[in-house]
Amino acid sequence: MYLKRKIDAYLANWKNSKDKKPLIVKGPRQIGKTASINEFAKNNYKHIIEINFVTSEKYKKITEDGYSTDSIIKSISLIDPSHKFVPGETLIFFDEIQEFPEIATSLKFFNIDGRFDVICSGSLLGINYKRIESNSVGYKTDYTMYSLDFEEFLWAKGYSSEVIDDMLTHIKESKPFSNLEHSVFSSHFLDFCILGGMPAVVREFIKNKTFEGTLEIQRQLLSDYKEDIRKYAQGLDQTRITNVFNSIPVQLSKENKKFQLSIVEKGARFKDYRGCIEWLEDAGMVHLCYCLNNAELPLKGNYDINKFKIYFCDTGLFVALLDDEAQEDLRANKNLSVYKGALYESIVGEALVKAGYQLYYFRREDSTLEEDFFVRTANNLIPIEVKARNNKAKSLIQLIQNSKYTDISYGIKFCAGNIGFENNIYTFPYYCTFLLKRFLKEI
Repeated sequence: MYLKRKIDAYLANWKNSKDKKPLIVKGPRQIGKTASINEFAKNNYKHIIEINFVTSEKYKKITEDGYSTDSIIKSISLIDPSHKFVPGETLIFFDEIQEFPEIATSLKFFNIDGRFDVICSGSLLGINYKRIESNSVGYKTDYTMYSLDFEEFLWAKGYSSEVIDDMLTHIKESKPFSNLEHSVFSSHFLDFCILGGMPAVVREFIKNKTFEGTLEIQRQLLSDYKEDIRKYAQGLDQTRITNVFNSIPVQLSKENKKFQLSIVEKGARFKDYRGCIEWLEDAGMVHLCYCLNNAELPLKGNYDINKFKIYFCDTGLFVALLDDEAQEDLRANKNLSVYKGALYESIVGEALVKAGYQLYYFRREDSTLEEDFFVRTANNLIPIEVKARNNKAKSLIQLIQNSKYTDISYGIKFCAGNIGFENNIYTFPYYCTFLLKRFLKEI
């Protein structure tokens, strides 16, 4: 069963663009990159040459006679003469290029040649990307893919784009959802929080219509991620990287969710762990949320690189690391408060990243003022508060009403409640987070 993804529309536009360049699709492992590219290829090309550098290592020799298009084609044909290279009708798909980043040098020649479309894909590309970038700068296009967001999850459940458009209309007009709408979307969102967006997990859930088997898949994915650490974290302390990864649920369970090295290792020094944390981020396994120095624009350059929170790339993986009692409470009772609202905060942060935002938060050391996230428009800084229930957003009110914060004129609260607007605060249900960027653009 193929799951419709947002990359589908991107790939169609890429194919039809006049100045098309070779495409590199980046993202963590097992998020559906290969499946989406193959689905696109099957529907758009007469000839598909798929080369996987993990399963077919012999293709690592195709650059021995040079990187020109003709040299590459000749080498591929020598290995497998059944491949047909027809100009304008052929897609060359280099998969798992993290195993052979040298292939990126050929992208310049494919781009100049122009006879064939080329897509590259791979996991953990971030840790090798300087090397890939230097070999292909100016001659390729990048696309970052993630696990399914809630919109894609709704597509998997059978909902149409018209339903999504109607949801957007509701939040643009501050029009509350009906009791039925709110109940149905809330139920689906709770399922999504527990499952996450890894395609294998979602497919299992759609097929069985229960959580049966999903936890086992999530835990296997975690094992695969940890195996990647052992395989690819060369020159770094793999045990430290794994310890950081395993500590994230404990970090997020604290009232102050700022990453604390003391939780990972007693007496640990930040300089010994900085590279380990950056490796996890570059590998796409985690997202960092940096603490702003001041609640003001601009965002970039206005944060402390040593103060941050860490979220998993997929909340389902976070869930899979919780203890067995929490698992039972989540799956049987859908109680997402087991981690003091950390699950809600994690899923909102994940949705913001998937919408294209970088993550920032703010915490004043001399007061109780703390805000979960910030995004911006051209002229406004917008604080975002995540509430486990529909409680009063004290920090949000303070940021909006205090004349000190001149870049802030309104804020957004995500909670379990319905749509509302009061005191310059937009209140939206959690399940509308994926629509935030569209909402801000249209208002």
